[in-house]
Amino acid sequence: MTAAKTHLSLNVTNAERSAKWYAEFFAMPPHKVRQGYANFDLENPPLKLALNENPSASGGALNHLGVLLNSRDEVLEHRARLEQAGLAHSSEDMERCCHAIQTKVWANDPDGNMWEIYTIEDDLLEEEDAAASATECCQKDATPCCDGDCC
Repeated sequence: MTAAKTHLSLNVTNAERSAKWYAEFFAMPPHKVRQGYANFDLENPPLKLALNENPSASGGALNHLGVLLNSRDEVLEHRARLEQAGLAHSSEDMERCCHAIQTKVWANDPDGNMWEIYTIEDDLLEEEDAAASATECCQKDATPCCDGDCC
């Protein structure tokens, strides 16, 4: 698999405070900030870090892991491979998720850690996704939503 970037999504108690901390830590501002959500798109190291505000998260800091690919075709190839291996448990096509339109496939490792292989079809501007909030999208009951709704 040739990944564009590794993706890590963390549950945080306060997205604004955490975004400020990570901005200092990485010495760069977040790529995207919304109510209850922020992400960093780093080149070195190649990392897509998402911060999902979830004050009551009982499962710890890890929300989910992922691999960001460069194209929809790459995601579809991996989806077919994971489905054939019996590892894929759900997929999404052109779904609104984390303030973007994404195509992805989800799989759980043997310990239940959630992995997504995805691409960003359209990185929505703040005005375009004002109706969707990070609270609705990037978490449901302290876990990422993988039932066709969003990450």
